Formats: sequence, C-alpha cells, structure tokens
Amino acid sequence: MPDCNAELFQFPSFDRRKIEASFSGGEVSSDGGVMVLRQADRRLGLCRALDAAMADPRDRDLITHAQVDLLRQRIYGLALGYEDLNDHDTLRKDLAWQSAVERGEELASSPTLCRLENRADRQSAWAISRVFVEQFIASFKAAPTELILDFDATDDRVHGLQEGRSFHGYYGDWCFLPLYVFCGEQLLVSYLRPSNIDVAKHAHAILKLLVTRLREAWPGVKIIFRGDSGFCRWKMLRWCERSRVDYIVGLAKNPRLLALAAESMQSAAAQFASTQEKQRHFTWLDYAAGTWDRERRVIAKAEHSAQGANPRFVVTSLAGDAQQLYDEVYCARGEMENRIKEQQLGLFADRTSCHSWWANQFRLLLSSAAYVLMETIRRIGLAGTELARAQVASIRLKVLKIGTVILRNCPRRGPAVSAPRLGVALPRMAVPPHSAALFERLSLPAALRLAAPPPELGVKPLRCCPRHIEKQRG
Repeated sequence: MPDCNAELFQFPSFDRRKIEASFSGGEVSSDGGVMVLRQADRRLGLCRALDAAMADPRDRDLITHAQVDLLRQRIYGLALGYEDLNDHDTLRKDLAWQSAVERGEELASSPTLCRLENRADRQSAWAISRVFVEQFIASFKAAPTELILDFDATDDRVHGLQEGRSFHGYYGDWCFLPLYVFCGEQLLVSYLRPSNIDVAKHAHAILKLLVTRLREAWPGVKIIFRGDSGFCRWKMLRWCERSRVDYIVGLAKNPRLLALAAESMQSAAAQFASTQEKQRHFTWLDYAAGTWDRERRVIAKAEHSAQGANPRFVVTSLAGDAQQLYDEVYCARGEMENRIKEQQLGLFADRTSCHSWWANQFRLLLSSAAYVLMETIRRIGLAGTELARAQVASIRLKVLKIGTVILRNCPRRGPAVSAPRLGVALPRMAVPPHSAALFERLSLPAALRLAAPPPELGVKPLRCCPRHIEKQRG
C-alpha cells in the first residue's frame, strides 16, 4: 500500500460542491475479498495439498517464507488479477494480503516467487495434477451416476524464445498447445504441450489415467468421453469400447461422409428453397474410415440456411434420438470453451513467458489452482445468487475487489504484535459507494458458506510413471 503524505488534494468543484481527496484514511486495501479466497482455500485445503505434493529443497532453518505461503501469495494474486510477479513488490506490504496468507510480516518479493517457479520440474507438475483430480473427487458428497469428461486444446501464443515453442500453421503463430480436461465446470487437467504435435497427443494416456482413478473412487459411475474432431482417433474409441466408457466425438467431414448424407442434405436444401427458413435434418449412418478397425455409428446433421449447406458429423456409442444427442449432449461441450476462456483471459493461463519449459507448465498449474478456488466460490459460496453463473472476471470485480480499511488492534499485555481487523470502507473513503452493500450482499454470505474445516485430502499415486505419457501416441 502506498504511503501518501499529501494532506489534501482539491479537484475542480461543480454545482457548489467541493471535491477534495485526503490521504489520511489509514491503511487501505482494494483487495478486501482476498479473505473470501482464503476461506475457499481453507475449505478445500488446496494450497496445503499442493505444498505437501511438492518437494522443497531449501533448508528450513535458513528460509523466511514457507513454500505454502509462496503458493498462497501467487495463487491468490492470479485470482485477484495480478498476473506479473513484480506486482507483489507492492502487494507484499498490504495488511489484507498478509492476513490472508497468515503472516504477520511482509510477504515474499518477486525474486523469491521467481525462484519458486523456476525450481518446478516434471515431478512437481505430476504431483500437482494428481491434487486437482483428488480435489474433484472430494467435491462430491455422494457417488455421481454419470461423468462427462470434456477434452479440448487451445493455443497459447508466445513472444520470446521459450523452450518448446513451435510455429502452428492453423493458428498462424508461435505457440504452445495446452490440453484441458473439464467435467462440467470443474477442472481436472491442464497440461502444457508443444504445438508441433497432433492435437490428440497424450489424450489417450490421460483419459486412461482419469478413468482408472475415477473408477477406483466410484466403481459404478458411467463415464462419457467428449471432444471435437481433433480427438477422433480410432484407437481411443476402441479403448473406450473395451473399457466401458461411452464417447461422443466430432468427426471431420470428407467426401465419403458427404456422399452417405447426400439424401438428407438434398432434402434440407429443397425445403429451404421452398420456405426460406433454416432446415436441420438428422440421420444415423454406419461409417468406418479406411484405417478404422470396424464401422461405428455416426450422427449426420444436414443443415441448410441462407449461408448454404453446413453438414456436421459426430461419432458416438450412445443410443437415442440423433438430434437430441447432437443438440443436448455434443453441443454442450461448447460450455467447456467458456471455461478455457476464463483460464486464458481471466486467470492468465497464457502468461507462459518463462524461458524454462517446466516453469511455464508450473505457471499454467498455478492459474489452474486459482480457477479451482474461483470455481469453488461460484459453486458453493455464490449458489443461488445473481453471480451463480458469472465469469471469474465478474466475481473478481463484485466479490473480491472490495475497498477495505485495515485497523490494527494491539493487546494490552505482551508484545505489540499487530492483529489486523478488516472492515468495509465507508463511502466517505475513496471507494465506490456500493462497496459496503456488495460486501454485505455477496462477499460476506459467500465467506460464510465456505466456512468449513480443511478436508483430509489423501492423494493416491497414479499407477503410471510420468514418462508413460511421453511414450503414448495420439
């Protein structure tokens, strides 16, 4: 927090109203909602689980900042909109932040946080990924009956000489190609990859590992694998069939598929010509590409509108009405793209500007940890409110960015150790007049709903060496 000594600053008046700014309000923070993040973290035990999963090679007798405090500081910072490490050179002095991280002194500087990122390696990335899966499992009070695992990749553009960067022809830029796996709005996997690979690279191995762990937790759960045409690989489909995993995956159109769907496409075109209204016809096809081991059921959507024909194809093991499966099951995967946007745009998952590959993977995982906290606030703390379906940027603005005055209370006996107490800034302070109302209506109820003792999170080792993924073929 800046220490401004100017007594008074005057702005031009209007309508006989005098406008003055004073810097005598005491110690003020714009991040009062960081305590809500702390509440979500305590409920999940997330940062403690990450700390337990990561090795800390430092000598404990010679360090000032514990690894769990560094993780809290960095993850809370991403959730609150601070993407750069040098932001923490100011934030470390903020009493609200010190209280959230549970320290009574200045937090870590940007060089200390930089060293945390640069000592990340394959083992720490693997261990953190296991924590996310265990957090997902622990979020259920009862065994679910069905889980849909959404796989998707996106571009992460780079602007330097980072390790592993490659030029991608589709995106037309130098980038990474991270792979995400979500179940509903909950994140399971965020895996950084170079972009000079098949988009489905390692997806088969990750799907197998996830299914194995989820079936250990819930033997009777129905699992559905869902993805776009980039993940349509017949070996994955065959594995799903042998492993009792259903699938619904996009299928790239080709001349043979178009020939099989020609009758439906002609019918849709004829009806559009007579009605001038968009037509959508759905039918089932039996199809096998030349490299497939056998035929599989394909949904063909024959659509015709003013823009012309727009055929689409989906291969699936699910039974039912073709249009219902396409509209209600397959198209629902578009919601996952919104979750990726939250990661990339709202929580800076694309801030992979370190030179080291594993430091960039670690940054992606830190952003994912921030997403887990924000999703928990949305799912539990904001359930039933106007923000129950809000994006993380809106939650940050309305729940976390709360103007706060920090009051120091010193005990009458014993050492004069500051015990910060947080209070909502009044309208007379230089904060939005609705800050107090927002805190009372959204932030405080969210914090109360999230109040719970940390769970016992047992992270079971996956039956696979990290190098197993490197050996898989998409």
